[in-house]
Amino acid sequence: MVAPPDNDVIWARSLHHSHNGSPGLGGVSLGVRTGEILAVTGPRGSGKTTLLHCLSGRLVPQQGEVWFNSVPVHTMGPRLRERLRRDRFGWIGAEPQLVPELTAWENAALPLLLRGASHRAAKKAATEWLERLDIADAARKRPHALLQAERQRISVARALAGSPAVIFADEPTATLHRAERAQLLRTLTTAARSHEITVVLGTHDAEVAALADRTVALLDGRRVSTGALPAVPDTEGRSACSLSV
Repeated sequence: MVAPPDNDVIWARSLHHSHNGSPGLGGVSLGVRTGEILAVTGPRGSGKTTLLHCLSGRLVPQQGEVWFNSVPVHTMGPRLRERLRRDRFGWIGAEPQLVPELTAWENAALPLLLRGASHRAAKKAATEWLERLDIADAARKRPHALLQAERQRISVARALAGSPAVIFADEPTATLHRAERAQLLRTLTTAARSHEITVVLGTHDAEVAALADRTVALLDGRRVSTGALPAVPDTEGRSACSLSV
């Protein structure tokens, strides 16, 4: 194995993975620097979600290496990878995936509580992020009583409350209207930069990707130049692949 560069918090080499015989990744390599916001772009089905799952330890690649701070993630057992995700990573998906029995603040505080933080400290951190995301008024409500945009803000608060080293965001604004996604992304990117949190952002939306420091484009599970990407209109009719690498 080759040790990753010292300034890369996440480093991957020659990742290969298939799903029931269908290719997901075909030899993807990349590095992400500490505090960088990296957008992984490409049309739906290009391998963005598979790549984020491999980088975050949710999925072990069939071939290749993934390193976090010079520690090989790809050789970790399930329990170590689960602990890594709980203690060092945050995750934001297209769907909030909140625990229905918990209130908003309890959902946001869940990673800290699982980590062993005191009830008071976990609630304080969760409440602070709910306030920054303008959702503090719903702190005692359960997910079923909230709108989709409100539930997604809680998932962002949950990802940030644990002070992660890296946040993986897989199409985090896919179900939101334009104004709602602008506010959510502004909070996420501002928080990441002020707290030196690395963000790996999977998106097919050019406006979302434009907030990143750098982009990596995928097509059919491989890194490509953006000139090779087909122009796929998003829901508002704009080209979603007019980015530069």
